[in-house]
Amino acid sequence: MNIYNLVSFLGIFVIVAFAWGCSRNRGIINRRVVFWGVALQLLMAGFIFLVPVGAKFFLFVNNVVVTVLDSATAGTKFVFGRLALPLGSTNEAGESSLGNILAFQALPTIIFFASLVGALYYLRVMPFLIRGFAAVFTKLMRISGAESLCVASNIFVGVESSLVIKPHLKEMTLSELTTILTAGMGTIASTVLALYVFFLQDQMPTIAGHLISASLLSAPASLVMSKLLVPETETPLTLGMSIKPHYERDENLIMSVINGANSGLKLLGGIITLLIAFLGLLALVDLILGWLGGIVNTWFGWEMAWSVKSILSFCAYPFTLILGVPPEDALAVAKVIGERTVATEIASYQHLSQLAASGVLKNPRSVIVASYALCGFAHIASLAIFMGGIGALAPSRLKDLSRIGFRALLAATLACLMTGAVAGAFYTSGSVLFSP
Repeated sequence: MNIYNLVSFLGIFVIVAFAWGCSRNRGIINRRVVFWGVALQLLMAGFIFLVPVGAKFFLFVNNVVVTVLDSATAGTKFVFGRLALPLGSTNEAGESSLGNILAFQALPTIIFFASLVGALYYLRVMPFLIRGFAAVFTKLMRISGAESLCVASNIFVGVESSLVIKPHLKEMTLSELTTILTAGMGTIASTVLALYVFFLQDQMPTIAGHLISASLLSAPASLVMSKLLVPETETPLTLGMSIKPHYERDENLIMSVINGANSGLKLLGGIITLLIAFLGLLALVDLILGWLGGIVNTWFGWEMAWSVKSILSFCAYPFTLILGVPPEDALAVAKVIGERTVATEIASYQHLSQLAASGVLKNPRSVIVASYALCGFAHIASLAIFMGGIGALAPSRLKDLSRIGFRALLAATLACLMTGAVAGAFYTSGSVLFSP
């Protein structure tokens, strides 16, 4: 273990302490959730990164995802032709790529993965996996069955995870609702996994496995952070209970694929809309900040760059250091972590890929830690999506959701950082799992 591994390991507990310091009620600590949340992360990471069987399983999962992703691009290449060809590639007709075009190369794979998830739901594979993880969380942490089920669901799906606990949303406590929001923003959905793989596969051949690992690790981290920031002060109705996922099973496999694809199309439209809107607004705010900052710089003789990214990167910089990112790369990594809050993780992963490809990040460790720390929907746009989705299912809880929304966003951000610290604690440059 080198010094950076030790820093990352200690960083796990620094983040936990910071979350406790931001708690609504520091006098109430669910020690069982904290202990098992951290323990599950370390156990899962140890199995994946240290145990030979776990490493082989990790590589197997990575290869499966990459193979499936290759299949996913068949439809986009047929529909969009040369527009769908990745940079530097050619098709069977000898036509070359027109360059990196996000809208035609990476984003359409969401439709394929959404249809695949729909099929897995129909085949009862997804409910089986969700109930398995939920049982572990409920038994070890002694939390409610409803929030355990939703957290487990978020490992695999996104905003639709709240559907599996729809009958329980009206009666859930404020702490449970915080957990639901935190888990939604602290993990990623399998439907967008292909996007991040597309960005980083050239720099990290095993990125698909790492992202799946990160989503698994972030589930217990989300529980820890949500329960520290908004401790349970009531008695949940499903405390310690094992409940079944609530979902409407399609009539047949074909219908599940069709409905899944339609859901993916809606998700795709939402992502494109948010990227256009938020990145445009971010550019506008940066222009205003740059103008105001220029005046301030003139008054005080400063040479500071004024932008939302620079302000957020300033806030993220101390956390980047405690994640175990080497100082020479810390500022660059802080920028991509900080910008996610307003520009979404898609833009951050894209910028991380550019930093890795251009050699700005000197240490491969920085790319690994950053890819884990970014693996979540912890941004303002996602907060609006999850609050709107849950509010549509339980309108009577909108007021409560508005009270805890930004606290849940903070909890989700800290959960992602905690996952980055765990990855940094287990990073070894000689491991095939961490080859750049």
